[in-house]
Amino acid sequence: MTGLTALVREIEQHVAEAGWDQPARLFALVATAELVAREPHLAALLGVGPGDDSSVTASVGHGGDLTPVEQEDLPSGDTLEELLAGIAWPDDVVGAALAVERAVLPPEAEDGLPADEADALSVLAAHPLREDVRLVVAVLRDGGRSCALRARGHDSLDAVLTGPDLVPGLVDALAATLQS
Repeated sequence: MTGLTALVREIEQHVAEAGWDQPARLFALVATAELVAREPHLAALLGVGPGDDSSVTASVGHGGDLTPVEQEDLPSGDTLEELLAGIAWPDDVVGAALAVERAVLPPEAEDGLPADEADALSVLAAHPLREDVRLVVAVLRDGGRSCALRARGHDSLDAVLTGPDLVPGLVDALAATLQS
């Protein structure tokens, strides 16, 4: 498992601890060593020593050398697309992660959805084949990508799926927030 995949699983597990029916949660991914150098008081919380590069890279629970920093107070009225379109990260943010819940249908059930978005959402909400999922998507400036998917109907850590492009459109939208 790559460091980024481990970090995505860690973020998904962290979000899962708060249960289902959560709003989108956004994380900046920062280099742990740089974070501790800037904010030495965080070293104990992260389980590393200031200036101790060996403990930073060996640190289990931080995706290797990255630490997720949750961005609080996200605008609540924006759609996910509007939210992501309005984000530009500073250079010291090496990546970003997003946790979001969605309702999905199997492909054969999508064919019968109305063309109108509001009507389609209403049908989706009541559809017997609907499955609620939590997606965690992470991207790095260097092109690294990883995703995790947990279904409410299979709500256990060992049932979390991972892969680089489980939701390519969301991965691309999040990656666009890192473009200069």
